[in-house]
Amino acid sequence: MVKGPGLYTDIGKKARDLLYKDYVSDHKFTLTTYTANGVALTATGIKKGELVLGDVCTQLKNKNITTDVKVDTNSNVITTITVDEPAPGLKTIFSFILPDQKSGKVELQYQHEYAGISTGIGLTASPLVNFSGVVGNNSLAFGTDVSFDTASGNFTKCNAGLSYVYDDLIASLTVNDKGDCITASYYHLVSPLSNTAVGAEMSHSFSSNENTLTIGTQHALDPLTLVKARVNNYGRASAVIQHEFLPKSLFTISGEVDTRAIDRSAKIGLALALKP
Repeated sequence: MVKGPGLYTDIGKKARDLLYKDYVSDHKFTLTTYTANGVALTATGIKKGELVLGDVCTQLKNKNITTDVKVDTNSNVITTITVDEPAPGLKTIFSFILPDQKSGKVELQYQHEYAGISTGIGLTASPLVNFSGVVGNNSLAFGTDVSFDTASGNFTKCNAGLSYVYDDLIASLTVNDKGDCITASYYHLVSPLSNTAVGAEMSHSFSSNENTLTIGTQHALDPLTLVKARVNNYGRASAVIQHEFLPKSLFTISGEVDTRAIDRSAKIGLALALKP
């Protein structure tokens, strides 16, 4: 793909990854293996309290076509077929879930040096249509994300966003929920050598008149160990330690405590991902 403003989902992504990615509150185990002909098999198990969930995913790549088939504990078969660059900058994604006959969806993504467009449509008689577009360059980009329900004739989603990049600093501003919520985020890579970064996200809801502020940081203790921490204005503090004990194999431990209610037990999450 050519470098450019990216897609709408890329607006504020760096800050979101810093503040929310890898923070787990459950116990998760993932094992990936590869067959002799290159088929990837991934088994995932998650323990949420007394509930145990799992799925098995098979991924097959043939030239520029990737096929993913996942079967979960509810007997749903989730299939995704991705055609990468049938034309320069273009990606086609076809997905459906069995036995849900109304889950079929086709999505087209196109990335250009000065634009990024994604459009999706459900494969039903009265489909849900989604369109998102971003214009700009590597430094400044503006985009919108809308969804229209042809059955009801209403817009179910109408968002807009702005992103600004200057050296190692990324700032973004988004308006979501049809103008009800506004979110500003900030990400700064302080030291590339130690992967040290700081970030913050501030959201305001006009309907509830509530503000949510989350700040966080990350730092690599060594090339294989990453430490992250965050805290919000409600007094919830979280931390993550992630260690790559084998190439592509990660062990993650995460904890969260409510500083306004220390008497409550902290939440501990564990994740183990094994890849050959």
